[in-house]
This record gives sequence, structure tokens and C-alpha cells, in this order.
Amino acid sequence: MFDFNNIRIVLVDTTHPGNIGATARAMKNMGLKHLSLVSPQRFPDGVATGRAVSAVDILDNAVVVDTLPAAITDCGLVIGASARDRRIPWPTLLPEQCADMVTADSGHNKVALVFGREDRGLTNEELQLCHYHVQIPANENYSSLNLASAVMIICYELRRASMRAAGSPTPHPEDNWDIERATGEQMEQFYEHLERVLIAIDFHKPETPRQLMQRMRRLFGRVRVDNMEVNILRGILSHVEYHIDKAQ
Repeated sequence: MFDFNNIRIVLVDTTHPGNIGATARAMKNMGLKHLSLVSPQRFPDGVATGRAVSAVDILDNAVVVDTLPAAITDCGLVIGASARDRRIPWPTLLPEQCADMVTADSGHNKVALVFGREDRGLTNEELQLCHYHVQIPANENYSSLNLASAVMIICYELRRASMRAAGSPTPHPEDNWDIERATGEQMEQFYEHLERVLIAIDFHKPETPRQLMQRMRRLFGRVRVDNMEVNILRGILSHVEYHIDKAQ
């Protein structure tokens, strides 16, 4: 089961308003309508409106926020577009794999597809907020795509995946799941709590982090815990804090 109403495209720190307009047009071509903009440098703007052509309604309804966490706070699945490999390997999908996952997951969760800046994409910190990364297999000698073109490729694959799903629906692992997935906001609160406890037990030293928290994010992002599970984890952390205070 798929629901395009649960899918949003997120553009981070977009420099050129033309890319916002072209993104809106690509979205409408493929049946998507929810656009979130994180700190766009020029919006609203006549150039964006001109490039959107008949997709101005998507621009009119676009949600503008200051930070990426604010854009994905209610999402149970977040996938970030990345054109290059990172120091710490992250679960990475091809566009078709991404589309199949998003199309299936959208019936159960709100989903965000995140695209970065025109000149340098998403930062490592922003990519760490994502459960998965998606890479478009472009020419290795010139792999940087225009922002709106990258959005169009992913939206096209989503359209194809939804058509496949409509023609031959298959069971999704979450069809019988009893609890909703934890949202981005819940997971950020958990990571803050986890880091605080790890510091308190002298396991984690912020001045020499050695990528511990990044690896913790990767671990729990891969697992994709649900609401009850994140509450259990935080309950354990609170119990640890209680015994630390009691021993002092």
C-alpha cells in the first residue's frame, strides 16, 4: 500500500530559486505535492514561480523551516541524496531501491527525501539524520547532478514504483506491525539522552569522540525502532541515571 500524501521532498539551503521552481514542476509531473524548504536563500521569488510553470500550487503550499530536524521531525523514514562515499559507510540505495522502499513505507509512515545544496550537497551531520542514503549512478568522472534533475530522477522512480505496486501489490513487513515507527523528533531526543548517559558513565568523551555518536546513529537508524522501543530505551537510560545519582 502506498500513499503519496505521506511523501515530502526536502531541499536544504537552496541557493538558486530556479531549482526550487523546477523541483516543484518535477514533483507535480510525478504526482507528489509536499515540498519543504530548509533556509532557502531566495524564496518566495519570481524566478521560482516562472520555473514552476503549472506547479505554482506546490510553491504556495511549501513549508519553510530553519533546520533539517524541523523538516523531518514527524517522519518515520528519512533518505538523503548523496553523490559521494562517506568516511563511515551508511546503508545506501540505488534510485529504484529507494523508490520501492519509499512507496511501500509511505502507507505506514511519513517519509522525507532530502536533497542538499547545489554546490556541495548535504553535510555529514545532515546525512547522519537519515536512515538511508540514495546515490544516482552517474558518470564517475562527473557525478554531480543539477539539484532539480536529481529530484526528477527520484520522483520518476517513485512514480514507476507506485505503478508497479498498484499492478501487483505485495505484503509489506509493517502490515502487521503493532506500533508506529519513532519519529525524527523522538530519535533526536533519544540520541541526546544516550550521549548524556554515556558521558555520565565515562564511556564517551566529547573532546575525543572517535565518531561514537555517529556510529550509534547509524546503528539505531538501521534498526528503525518504533515508539514503544524508543520509550523502553529511554526508560533504561533514565534508570541508569537514577542509579548514578543514587551512588553519588
